[in-house]
Amino acid sequence: MEPRIANKFRLGRKIGSGSFGEIYLGTNVQTNEEVGIKLESTKTKHPQLLYESKLYRILQGGTGIPNIRWFGVEGDYNVMVIDLLGPSLEDLFNFCARKFSLKTVLMLADQLINRVEYVHSKSFLHRDIKPDNFLMGLGRRANQVYIIDFGLAKKYRDPTTHQHIPYRENKNLTGTARYASINTHLGIEQSRRDDLESLGYVLMYFLRGSLPWQGLKAGTKKQKYEKISEKKMSTPIEVLCKGYPTELASYFHYCRSLRFDDKPDYAYLKRLFRDLFIREGFQFDYVFDWTILKYQQSQASVAAPRMLGANAAAAAPSPAANAADADLARPRHRSPMPHADEEAEAERHAYGRTGSGSGARRAPAAGGMAPAPAAAGAGGVRGSTPDALDSKRGLGLTNALSGIRSGSRVRTGQGSGHVWQW
Repeated sequence: MEPRIANKFRLGRKIGSGSFGEIYLGTNVQTNEEVGIKLESTKTKHPQLLYESKLYRILQGGTGIPNIRWFGVEGDYNVMVIDLLGPSLEDLFNFCARKFSLKTVLMLADQLINRVEYVHSKSFLHRDIKPDNFLMGLGRRANQVYIIDFGLAKKYRDPTTHQHIPYRENKNLTGTARYASINTHLGIEQSRRDDLESLGYVLMYFLRGSLPWQGLKAGTKKQKYEKISEKKMSTPIEVLCKGYPTELASYFHYCRSLRFDDKPDYAYLKRLFRDLFIREGFQFDYVFDWTILKYQQSQASVAAPRMLGANAAAAAPSPAANAADADLARPRHRSPMPHADEEAEAERHAYGRTGSGSGARRAPAAGGMAPAPAAAGAGGVRGSTPDALDSKRGLGLTNALSGIRSGSRVRTGQGSGHVWQW
């Protein structure tokens, strides 16, 4: 008999291992929807899954927060059933030969700052901001960034009184050394400023391809952390950001100027990057580097069989391909940036209206485009289809990430304990 979770979810194959347990592909037996199932042994010395599930519950309803479908104990395991998501930004960074364009980084930055701001608004710090912990959605959520992995999250204030935790020193390094703030290296208690400084390092990592303190050799982990800390502190902001717009340096100067219990001006940071985006003449069309690359790969795979034909004319691009290529070059007569209410507007631009239910989302079908939305009331996504939205927005590329598959195969993988399907 096949394993079942809560008599509702069929347990499938293992697709990854996280820092606190193993991850399986699952299926809702009632709706056939695919989900992620995270298992943790009840005998583990330091159980983590219950804490993580509680944080997800607190954060539920926020844009870019995965939905928890179920948490409980089954036999010898703590079990968390969660939305199945797309690839992480680290996965996509590798896919794009470890470099992102300024346009892609700025489009990501807008969403990333929003995700961090939302977590902070719920009185928690993430404390492990890194590319592996930001995932793209699937199907008509393929343009939306999700934030995951709250195993190291910490409450920084009382949710009712907003009384901030006290300043402390001599703290152990919590998080990932590559992206840790300087104050974290110095053993200072983390606060909101540190999540944002870490995010700045993520943005520079994407632009530069690497950070100056990567690849340092040391005998022990402690010595390596010390070397990273020394290199980070000895690298001036202007050197780190050399060759890139001054807004990147301004971001770091602002984050490092914040006092321990200061509330960051998130709007100022977003405005920095939005003004730069407009000045560069970019369009906020959600066409990321990987979207174009995936589209180009799909066109090449379609053209290859034609090249094998005896008639050379058969190798000519199809009208549809020509139309799509022309579409890339066509000016877009609309505002270069999303509406001031970015979160709601992004939902309308890129994904259609959302239902008012639980927010359940289907993973795209193995053969191509995402399946039809769930019935009204089931929390599915309502509104225009991705194709219709593409036509309206003059892109024709959204399906390059979420719908086009090499040989109709589905790739599954695992980064830092997350579940992704592409």
